[in-house]
Amino acid sequence: MGAWLGLVAGLVLVVAGADALVRGAARAAAAFGVPPLLVGLTVVAYGTSAPELAVSLSAGASARPELALANLVGSNVFNVLVILGLAALFAPIAASADVVRREIPFMLLVTVGAMVLGADAVFGRGDGLLLLAGLAALTAGQVRAARRAARGAARGAAHVRRDRHAHQSVAEPGRGRGLVRDALLVVTGLTGLVIGAGWLVDAAVTIALDLGVSEVVVGLTIVAAGTSLPELATSVVAALRGQRDLAIGNVVGSNVFNLVGILGLASLTAPSGLPVASQVLALDAWVALGAAALLLPLARSGGALVRWEGAVLVVAYAVYLAAVVAIALGRLDVPAVAVGAAIAALPLLAAAVAIVRRPRRARPR
Repeated sequence: MGAWLGLVAGLVLVVAGADALVRGAARAAAAFGVPPLLVGLTVVAYGTSAPELAVSLSAGASARPELALANLVGSNVFNVLVILGLAALFAPIAASADVVRREIPFMLLVTVGAMVLGADAVFGRGDGLLLLAGLAALTAGQVRAARRAARGAARGAAHVRRDRHAHQSVAEPGRGRGLVRDALLVVTGLTGLVIGAGWLVDAAVTIALDLGVSEVVVGLTIVAAGTSLPELATSVVAALRGQRDLAIGNVVGSNVFNLVGILGLASLTAPSGLPVASQVLALDAWVALGAAALLLPLARSGGALVRWEGAVLVVAYAVYLAAVVAIALGRLDVPAVAVGAAIAALPLLAAAVAIVRRPRRARPR
């Protein structure tokens, strides 16, 4: 009974924390003139990846280093197929030009790079240093983007002060109090997300092991999905609140941070590096790459992920989940790479249909 109570309590805390985080981050972004996409790619994405960081570092330093990589790969698959799929079911998610042109291709590049580094079946310290160098370069680029946004906001603020000097001087103290409130919301939300996700994952793993499910299945499914719950709650709440750049930016930013930041740190701290299981090389990594590649054509097909496309993403994850369980239990004889190709083909085919058909529906009369 204790594990089930922990499951419910963790879920409640995750949802409440996501709501606080989205409200605080969106208001702070508006106050500083920073685009919500940038906030989603940085503060929100890195904050909601804290459970993956804790689990992967702990697993890498313990006797179960395979769990560290399985958690990250499984989380990246879950982030795209389930989180964006469910968020699109609640409200269509518009993909901004920056996401389509720069962020999604970068996520693809990072995924391919991680697969190349792991092709020798281990992530060593050299691989970890290379990944962390990529994180440093990414952060530097995001800081430059933030500075450009801040300069634009400052010019806009100067224009407003010239036009409404009296009103601005009175409103400034209120703005300061609002920023403190927003910062408290962000900190409170992140704290709730991390604690709630920890409770939920611990409870889910206990329940799964009590039911006799193998640790391989637990690592690729329950742990990966559980540590992604902050991203799930944050993106769904953001979509419902109309912060759709924040919703997709959170997922893309989290996936990139998982591979360059968390994987890099775990590779450095693991005593003998992180071994790459044969199933991850043959199936899970390819599904993660296919899911990342899927975002580009879906986002380009009309500039949004609509509800039926979200349903396709969720169904694709259900097929992947069934394949993982069947392979782990020895009930699937089809080579894992063939299963991965089939899983990737279904949503990619649906995306191709969307690209062909949607322009005809949108053509002006």
